[in-house]
Amino acid sequence: MSYDIAIIGAGMAGASLAAEIGSRARVLLIEAEEVPGYHATGRSAAFWSETYGGAGIQPLTTASGDALRSGGFLDPLGSLHIGRAADAGQADAFLREFADSGVTLTPVDPHDHVPGLRPGWTIGIMEPSCAYIDVAALHATMLARARRSGTSLVLGAPLKAARRTNGQWHLETPRGVYQATVLVDAAGAWADHVAGLAGAAPLGIQPYRRTMVQLATEPTPPAGLPHVVHVGGGFYFKPEAGGRLWLSPHDESATAPGDVQPEELDVAIAIDRFEQAVDWRVTRLERTWAGLRSFAPDRLPVYGFAPDTPGFFWFAGQGGFGIQTAPAAAAIGAALILGERPSLRIDIDRYSPSRFRHE
Repeated sequence: MSYDIAIIGAGMAGASLAAEIGSRARVLLIEAEEVPGYHATGRSAAFWSETYGGAGIQPLTTASGDALRSGGFLDPLGSLHIGRAADAGQADAFLREFADSGVTLTPVDPHDHVPGLRPGWTIGIMEPSCAYIDVAALHATMLARARRSGTSLVLGAPLKAARRTNGQWHLETPRGVYQATVLVDAAGAWADHVAGLAGAAPLGIQPYRRTMVQLATEPTPPAGLPHVVHVGGGFYFKPEAGGRLWLSPHDESATAPGDVQPEELDVAIAIDRFEQAVDWRVTRLERTWAGLRSFAPDRLPVYGFAPDTPGFFWFAGQGGFGIQTAPAAAAIGAALILGERPSLRIDIDRYSPSRFRHE
């Protein structure tokens, strides 16, 4: 029952980190739910977009691309950022933000790519590299890799208490008491709660609810339709298998961590914004759901040892981009935990928890 590293949370963050560490340490993966990834990973409508999350996230996303492609987890999609005349300032700022990033962004006529787009939507910026992510397959692969390397996975084991004695963490759960030298907080929406149990200062990681809607439309989404996102942040939609459409009002409602459900108002807002963009008819509302996205105050992830608590490692605050950045994030996290030099050419200091220290 003694390990080198105990990771709290078996969603994409914890699973990918355990897989990356591999056989180089004895790893315990503790999950509060009976199913890993229940609250965020398992409800994701993820796509791999190099611009998603902003310029501070783009290096992590781009660095993850090769691993995701070689693993067979990406399929071509493309992303079209659209706007009206009132969104011109935001569109210009968007192009400036990524001007030196290496991400290909091409101004286009949006009506050439979205049949039925209503008049007035005159701004179009194509991001051709955007791709579908097979989230379930990626998560399952990470868990399988972790198990093969010797990681122990314990489900239905919410952390109840954590205390550090003589360089060892003693972790109390309903499934038993475990010991580890390093405690990794990959608990997503519960990251600050886990930190509090361990005596680490919380960072203000806030969970937000994001709503998703599955629709049937007339006409059905045409072949080759890209992911379509409002440059002003009002909505996005993308085609899915079987002629379905996934739609989100791009909402972020602050909430307590828990089993979140969609609100009827947010669903109605999503459909209204969709109908303002295209002249398609919604024939059926097939499914609605909501998931959690958790952000640090500056909207960047947090990777590194806590400056105030020995042996406590933050791996949290990954918002809605934790899936598309999983390979790079795991490589950074594993290197820092194991005392190695990260191989990626990324400024990792910007993600350190030390940035929140107040002198």
